[in-house]
Amino acid sequence: MSKPNHPRGLPETEAQAILKNIRVSPTKLNLVAAMIRGAKAQDAIAHLAFSKKRIAQTVKKTLESAIANAENNHQLDVDRLVVARAEVGRSMVMKRFQARGRGKAARVEKWFSHLKIVVAEQAQVAAASQGEAA
Repeated sequence: MSKPNHPRGLPETEAQAILKNIRVSPTKLNLVAAMIRGAKAQDAIAHLAFSKKRIAQTVKKTLESAIANAENNHQLDVDRLVVARAEVGRSMVMKRFQARGRGKAARVEKWFSHLKIVVAEQAQVAAASQGEAA
C-alpha cells in the first residue's frame, strides 16, 4: 500500500515554484524579491532581465518555472498572471574562518537562502469595470 495523495495546498488559480539552498544571503535575495512582488509576470521578467544584481538571473529562472507550472500543470492563462507572493527564507549557514594577525582567526559566515514564488491568475479587471459602467 502506498501513502494517500497529498492535498493541494494552493487555490486553483495559483501555481508556485520553490528553489532551495541558493548561495546568497536572505537579505540580498529579499531586495530582488521585493522588486517583483505584486507585479505582472511579464513585467517582473523584464525587471529581472535588466537588473544589475547577480542573483536576479536565478530569481528570473524560478519565476519562469512558476509561470510554466501555471500554464502546463494548472492550465492558467499566462497573460493574466501576477506575482502573488515572493517569499525568502533562511537556509543553512556555512561557517569558515579567515586567518588574522598574531595567530588569531575571524569567523566568516556564508549564508544560503530559500525562495518560493507564487503566481496567481488575476481576474479580468477590464470586464469588471465595464460591468460597473453599464
